[in-house]
Amino acid sequence: MKIIAIDSSGLVASVAIVEDDTVVGEYNVQYKKTHSQTLLPMLDEVKKMVDLDLGTVDAIALAAGPGSFTGLRIGSATAKGLGLALGIPLVEIPTLEGLACNLYGTGQLVCPIMDARRGQVYTGIYEYVKTQTEPVSYTLHSLLPQCALSIEEISGQLNMLGREVVFLGDGVPVYADKLQKLMECAYGFAPAHMNRQRAASFGMLAMRYLRDGKGVDAKDHGPEYLRLSQAEREKKEKEHSDGHQTDGKN
Repeated sequence: MKIIAIDSSGLVASVAIVEDDTVVGEYNVQYKKTHSQTLLPMLDEVKKMVDLDLGTVDAIALAAGPGSFTGLRIGSATAKGLGLALGIPLVEIPTLEGLACNLYGTGQLVCPIMDARRGQVYTGIYEYVKTQTEPVSYTLHSLLPQCALSIEEISGQLNMLGREVVFLGDGVPVYADKLQKLMECAYGFAPAHMNRQRAASFGMLAMRYLRDGKGVDAKDHGPEYLRLSQAEREKKEKEHSDGHQTDGKN
C-alpha cells in the first residue's frame, strides 16, 4: 500500500511518501514562507526524487485538524484536489493523534499542545498500550480526545492522572514557564526532532486507518477546526451585541 501524506496544520509544512512499513521520502520545512508557497513544490520535489508514479498511490493522508485555520484549508484543498484527480480516498488523521505518533512506544503519557491563541491550546492525552509481545508492538489509545482547553485545565487533568508525561508541539515554548508552575507530576519535553508534526507519522497512522476501513471520499472531506475562526467569532459577538442593543430599545 502506498500513501502520500501531507501536513500544514501548524508551523511545519511536511510531505511524505509511505509504502507499507517504509518511509520512502519525507520533506519538512519550518521557515518563514507560507504553506501555500511551499506545500505543492515540496510534494513535486519528493515525487521527482523517489520517481513516484501517481497512478500507484492508494490514498492521500492529511492532518485533518485542529490547527491553523489557513494551514488546514491549504492542506485540505491540496489533499482534496489530489484525491479527486487520482480517484483515491483521503485518510483524515486527527492532528493531535498524528503528533502523539512521534513518540511511539513510550511508557509515559503523551500530551501534544498546539497554541490555539486566546489563552487556549489544542490538546489531548494519549498512551501507548502493548498489543503484541513477539515482536513487541503498541497501539495508541486516547485518554482525552483532542479538544481546546486552557493550559490550566489540561495541567489539572494530567495532575489528576498522576503519571509522568511528555509534552510536544508548538505550544511548548509558549507555555513551558506556566507548565513549570502548574505541573505536580513528573513531566518532560520531546526533543527537537520529535516535537513537531511530521507527515511520515500521519502516513503510518493512515495505514492502520485504511485497514480499519476509515478512508473517506475526497468530495466529502472537510477540516476539523474545533473552534470558530476569528472572523466567525467576531461576527457572532457583533450579532450578540446588536441583539442586546435591539432588546434594550424595545
